[in-house]
Order: sequence, then C-alpha cells, then structure tokens
Amino acid sequence: MIEQKTDPRIIRTRKLIMDAFIQLSMKKDFKDITIKDITAKATVNRATFYYHFADKYDLLEKVLSEDLMLNFCSEIAEHDELNQETIISVFLSVTHFQISLSTKCPRSFKAFTETIEAIIKKRLENLFYQMLTKEQSTSTDRDCSLRIAAVMLSWGIYGASVDWQHNRTMSPEEYIKLALPYVTHGMNYLVSDKWHYNN
Repeated sequence: MIEQKTDPRIIRTRKLIMDAFIQLSMKKDFKDITIKDITAKATVNRATFYYHFADKYDLLEKVLSEDLMLNFCSEIAEHDELNQETIISVFLSVTHFQISLSTKCPRSFKAFTETIEAIIKKRLENLFYQMLTKEQSTSTDRDCSLRIAAVMLSWGIYGASVDWQHNRTMSPEEYIKLALPYVTHGMNYLVSDKWHYNN
C-alpha cells in the first residue's frame, strides 16, 4: 500500500490527479478512461501517477472514499445511537449520495457501483457495530451476534437503497417508512423495544 504523503506539494498533486479523474468520469465511461487521459488532464507524467496510485482502479477507490464520499461519511458519523431515526437518516444519506454521484458522473456510475457497494456496506457495518456494542454488554458469543446483526443491517439498508434507485415509484422518505419493519426485522432480539415499529 502506498504510504499517506503529508508534503503539501504531494497532496496537491494527488488532488490534481483525483480531480482530473472526476472530470473525465463526467464525460467518459470508466472503461474508456486511460492513464494517459488522466495524466494529460492533470498535467503530470505517468511516473507521478504511479507514485500515488497503483492503477485506475486504485484511483477510483481513493476518489470515492476520500473525495466523493466525504459528505456521506460525515453525515452518518453524526449518529451515535441505533434507533429508527438513525436508520431512516442513514438510508436517506445513502440514497442522496447515489443520486448525487449518478448525476455528477452519469457515464461511469454503473462502473462505480461495485466499489461503492463495498465501501458503503463496510462503513455502515462499522457504524452499526459500534452503536450495538455501546448499548450491549459484550462476550465472545454476544460480540459475534452483534457483528452479524451489523452486517445484516448494513446490507439491508444498502439493498433497500438499490431497490429504490431502480424503481423510484415513491420518494426515499416514503420508501424507508414502508421498508423499515423489514430492514430492522429481528433486531428486537438484540436491542430494546425501541425496535418495535410504530405505524
């Protein structure tokens, strides 16, 4: 893994490359973007590109996690208690991010999907696990159950956001209200009665 560089010039060059990639993604399909395209747009040479990134797939992951997802990550980090309001807010943050990215990079959005899914699921899993362990006493068996619950909840929310993205027959707010009992199904075995959904 390439070390995190702190020299201002290095940070500036890295940002140039990432910005160039984002600009290209607005106009071209990801598969058609070459290293030559990126270096020309960023006005750097190939050696400089490879100093910062292993390849364009590595660049894609870094752009998503360090740039395009910053607002999303800061939004979900604001929550510290796992309840219905948190689930609704996190779902809306996921859908808003997907809308924003598909609008900003329509040509490459589909190519980004697999990487986006992996990053979002992992971020949500860690967030929910921290919330659950904060609220629950832990043991080895209990910790395993909480980890599984965090995984299932993160996948459920992401899956719901994808379904909404594909259909869009209602607003995200209306969708999550209907989906909430199913997304959180089984959580009442782990947490308090706040999980019993109220219509």
